[in-house]
Amino acid sequence: MEPSVPRPRDDRPTAEEMLERIRREAGSGARGRLRIYLGMAPGVGKTYAALMELQRRRARGTDCVVGYVETYGRPKTIEALDALEVIPRRQCQYKGVTVEEMDLEAILRRRPAVVLIDELAHSNVPGCSRHEKRWQDVLEILDHGITVITTLNIQHLESLADIVESITGVPVRERVPDWVVTQADEVELVDMTPHALRQRIRHGNVYPPERAERALQEFFREGNLAALRELALRTMATRVEQDLEQYMRQHGIEAVWPAGERVMVAIDDDPRSQYLIRRAWRRAQRQQSDLLAVFVETPAWAHASPEAKQRLEEHFRLAEDLGTECIRIRGDDVATALAQVAHEKNVDSIVIGHSRRSRLHELLQGSIVNKLLRLAGDVDVHVVAERRVRSNGG
Repeated sequence: MEPSVPRPRDDRPTAEEMLERIRREAGSGARGRLRIYLGMAPGVGKTYAALMELQRRRARGTDCVVGYVETYGRPKTIEALDALEVIPRRQCQYKGVTVEEMDLEAILRRRPAVVLIDELAHSNVPGCSRHEKRWQDVLEILDHGITVITTLNIQHLESLADIVESITGVPVRERVPDWVVTQADEVELVDMTPHALRQRIRHGNVYPPERAERALQEFFREGNLAALRELALRTMATRVEQDLEQYMRQHGIEAVWPAGERVMVAIDDDPRSQYLIRRAWRRAQRQQSDLLAVFVETPAWAHASPEAKQRLEEHFRLAEDLGTECIRIRGDDVATALAQVAHEKNVDSIVIGHSRRSRLHELLQGSIVNKLLRLAGDVDVHVVAERRVRSNGG
């Protein structure tokens, strides 16, 4: 069986290409670790949590510095900076105004073991850094062997920017590519209920009193915060699931674990696939789990008609519209390929349509469903009967 077929990609560099480019420019060795404090919105305590982490490491004797922190005048944040070494900011002229930015060169010269760099999504002032974005600065620092602790709000993830704008009505201009967060060594959620955050704002712990009421009526409405919190929790759940899958692969664990289980639907070019996708999606919703749509491309698919290939693409579009992860995998045997994907992706149930093949064909070639039942192991297989479609003539 061959690996899954890669999707076409645009001209933007991948995480590996970006890191390799920075390595060549830096000429460094071992990479530092990246720890991200993630929150649903400003004011939940990400910077404070990061500073407390830096204080703990300093108390253990680790060489720590603050590369950049925004306190916004918050007393507890200012207090948390006490006794920490802070790298002076770089001053730059921009449109006739003096602005301050993180001094990348000063951090590299100082070469601490750990540096705290606030606001990962920040866009640098033009001409004040050799990189356009702060996350690019962070990648360079990591590649010099320096561990970075940083902060990020969920709305700044590239993949969620349009969703956040539809929720809050506020365009998200500063964005971090998802792969930067995916390749982080640690991501910790700093969580708070919407009500608690609104109370913090009312008490003046986030914004000055003159800004607090306006903030509560605009971005920090309770409905907005509830939606942002859900996005943050879902992102963390996905991260935990990926960590679990990696652990299972590293330790050769093949059995399905009862955590983060998924539903998988097997599709092809048959028109019934759309019905199967919807059935599987409803099952996944009831289980509060993710759905995978899998197509096994056998050698015979090379001779499929243009109409068949068009139908398959329509099925994938439907699945993607429902938020489904779509997978194409090459294989000589459909049942074997499906079973492999199920175990690799921690699937707990497979939805597959009843075969339309004749009894003679199944006797000669074997039944995909029967073989899948044998190979699935502890994965449930749900065989969906053929749906009768009423003709227009009644």
